[in-house]
Amino acid sequence: MLLGAVRASPSAEDRRGPPQEVTAEDGLRHARKLLAEDQLQEAESAVRSYLGQNHASADGHFLLGLILFRKIRAQARETTASRGGNPAASEESSQKLREETAKASLAEYTEGAKYQKPTASDLKIVALDYVLLGSYADASKWLARSVEEDPHDAEAWYFLGRAKYNENRFEDAILAFDRCLALEPRNLKAQSNLGLSYAGLNQVPEAQAAFLKAIEWQAKAPRKDPEAYIGLGDLLVQQNRAAEAVPYLEKAVEIAPQESRAREKLGSAYLNLNQLSAAQEQVESAVALDPRSPSLHYLLGSIYRKQGQQEKAKAEFERFQNLKEASGTARP
Repeated sequence: MLLGAVRASPSAEDRRGPPQEVTAEDGLRHARKLLAEDQLQEAESAVRSYLGQNHASADGHFLLGLILFRKIRAQARETTASRGGNPAASEESSQKLREETAKASLAEYTEGAKYQKPTASDLKIVALDYVLLGSYADASKWLARSVEEDPHDAEAWYFLGRAKYNENRFEDAILAFDRCLALEPRNLKAQSNLGLSYAGLNQVPEAQAAFLKAIEWQAKAPRKDPEAYIGLGDLLVQQNRAAEAVPYLEKAVEIAPQESRAREKLGSAYLNLNQLSAAQEQVESAVALDPRSPSLHYLLGSIYRKQGQQEKAKAEFERFQNLKEASGTARP
């Protein structure tokens, strides 16, 4: 019997060739892919696993800082969607969680900066972490560095304007919003905030023109942004032009019925017009939406007092005082 060599069919493993080595960079790429797919918890686990073996990786620390920041935004969306039960306790708990996560994000960027210079994008996220912590001076500092590195980032210019506005540095805010608008000529948020900044300087004609332009830009939009309507309405109320303010504020409430500021400003306009029942309805709705706002309780107390409802007015003023002391608010 003639024995010939018989070659076996190649196995699936043979066809694939030798196993490919999994590199550390593959782990980082996987984490980035998960982040792009909005799988935040999985992305965080992947990058933490990578950093366990590669602690001196600046890219790993920066990526974890970004993931933690993105988690804050996701948490905020979840809180808004599930608000109910005890909204005051829920908001307090959510705020604490946001602050803790922002601090953790900053810690990762600080660690990463030991090994590599952060990019403009990294510096922007650092600044936004500081915004979440209410530290606008620090936010301004890092956003200024970010736009210095990348002057074409319209979003960074917008957030720089917001930080300057919150510092009451209105002229600087106007410059930043103008730079944002030069890069994105129909940026509604920047245009509305330009109006707010002019109002902060008491430049009423310029503020009114800025708000009206933002309103005009979205005239045919199926979904409108309420900010310019609220800003213009509030400006007109402050100018003792409450009757002119009402249509804009009513539109703001129609656009965003869950926005407490729209109802607050509309209630204030109605109060100025002595339309007390309408004012009460709007401000009571605003309080239900934002029960921890001292100014809302003060306004509601003023409405009750003007209606002769002294006990209800007293209760609201007491709530205002308690919330003011708890938050350190200096005025209604």
